[in-house]
Amino acid sequence: MLKSAVGWHVELEFEEDTHRTRAAALVRLPDGSEVRAHGYASRHPADENQPRVGEEVAGARALNELAMKLLTKAHDEIDEASGRTSYPLT
Repeated sequence: MLKSAVGWHVELEFEEDTHRTRAAALVRLPDGSEVRAHGYASRHPADENQPRVGEEVAGARALNELAMKLLTKAHDEIDEASGRTSYPLT
């Protein structure tokens, strides 16, 4: 049986100042819903200014939150479809 490929595009945007980086993540799902998440990174004053590192940390934290929100969404949809409470997805 041939299955069609499905793809998701995740968007990440960053805002930075000299000490902080904020990442915003967004994924648009085929059902028309959107899931959004945020992540933050702070630079210690003694650390060298490395914007790329701040982006990596903040981006990873945003993607981690996005993953948890997607797991919760899937869990809620399983419960709704089955009419019972299922075990949390981890």
